[in-house]
Amino acid sequence: MLRKIRITLASIFFVAITALFLDFTGTLHTWLGWMAQIQFLPALLALNVVVVAVLILLTLLLGRVYCSIICPLGVMQDLFAWLGKKAKRNRYSYSPEKRWLRAGMLTLFVISLCIGSGVIAHLLAPYSAYGRIAGNLLAPLYRWGNNGLAFLAERMGSYAFYETEVWMRSGVTFGVALATLLVLGVLAWRGGRTYCNTICPVGTVLGYIARYTWLKPVIDTTKCNSCGLCERNCKAACINSKEKKIDYTRCVACMDCIATCKKHGIKYMHRKAESKAAEPAPVDTSRRTFLATTAAVAATTAIKAQEMKVDGGLAAIQDKVVPDRQTHLVPPGALSARNFARHCTACQLCVSACPNDVLRPSTDLTRLMQPEMTYERGYCRPECTRCSEVCPTGAIRPITREDKSSTQIGHAVWVKKNCIPLTDGVACGNCARHCPVGAIQMVHSDAEDKRSPKIPVIDIERCIGCGACEHLCPARPFSAIYVEGHERHKIN
Repeated sequence: MLRKIRITLASIFFVAITALFLDFTGTLHTWLGWMAQIQFLPALLALNVVVVAVLILLTLLLGRVYCSIICPLGVMQDLFAWLGKKAKRNRYSYSPEKRWLRAGMLTLFVISLCIGSGVIAHLLAPYSAYGRIAGNLLAPLYRWGNNGLAFLAERMGSYAFYETEVWMRSGVTFGVALATLLVLGVLAWRGGRTYCNTICPVGTVLGYIARYTWLKPVIDTTKCNSCGLCERNCKAACINSKEKKIDYTRCVACMDCIATCKKHGIKYMHRKAESKAAEPAPVDTSRRTFLATTAAVAATTAIKAQEMKVDGGLAAIQDKVVPDRQTHLVPPGALSARNFARHCTACQLCVSACPNDVLRPSTDLTRLMQPEMTYERGYCRPECTRCSEVCPTGAIRPITREDKSSTQIGHAVWVKKNCIPLTDGVACGNCARHCPVGAIQMVHSDAEDKRSPKIPVIDIERCIGCGACEHLCPARPFSAIYVEGHERHKIN
């Protein structure tokens, strides 16, 4: 029964979190957004003390149920392990803990956060890794399926579905997501929870806590006949059937051993004090290691936190080239580029949720896979606050529409040599007409000649950097106006 309950809850969480990355309408985030906010690392980076405390208490009470139920990457590995088990039963065996490897990977993770080089941390973070897999590999398939239904519905006179564009936001991130899926798939197929118990920093931290958990699988030595069936079915490789011991730092509370034991020799219960006294307790410093690690991570997080395809249907429009910005753009609510970089784990939930195709993963090595803004496919509409609503780490703080309309994330820059009124001698003014804050005015290029072509003049103090001017500028391939980012956002 316990195993069935665990599988049911894990399935619900896995499907719901996956749906968050697939949903392009924004409707599911209203109901399911909290599932992203209760992930351990995002909650820690967001300094969400309540969620972190609840997860720690849950681990102290029930064991590493976070890893077996809430973490989507853990559940994904269970799916691969299940497929491997179908191919060959009783495939696992006990292996000693790789303590040096677990401690080393956790130390590397913490150091990566402390020095501000988040690439390693982003690669190791379990929720972020699954987010990239769902957003880059599953989302395109989901959207193609939606477009197929939209095509069929349109032929039947129905508009129950609408077509959405499918495009690759970053080849680098796609490659990382594919490699992550393949590596984890092979590891889980062959060894079950190998990644969780050797590399994953969240699994290591929760493993230290699980050493002192209240309820746990306990081997009843009076009923156990050392058949080894539990050991051969433990995907965490933490049951030593010969010595009748369980390594609770690696046990993910999957309950498979309880369901497998034919003698009912394993029970999920509180381990009695006399049972603990009967076993030799190895001397280690795991408690101090956990406290020191948690303090280091907490200290680190405290200082952080109308595209057209053709011109009138006659001629193909040349794609725009991304401008060479001196400072990259981060969304309103991020406060600053530094705060965004410190808190973002590159899960890319905001990228999946952006309805305007403004966000895409960066290819810059200093902020690899973290989202950045660019306006070739759309612009950041002042009425849209979707990214701030879905961000679980506090990298993008919740922001109202009113505040967004007065938050300056950058300013527009005019490039004279690309401007159509001067290069082609035709009137334009597209940038001024579409500026939502009226920061651009058209004036005569020659103040003394009223017949001279009009060019844009930008009020930098009024501009909020939304990118409407850059996106809608008809100049190709280089826009005659682009947005330069600000290191720190300011309120106009």
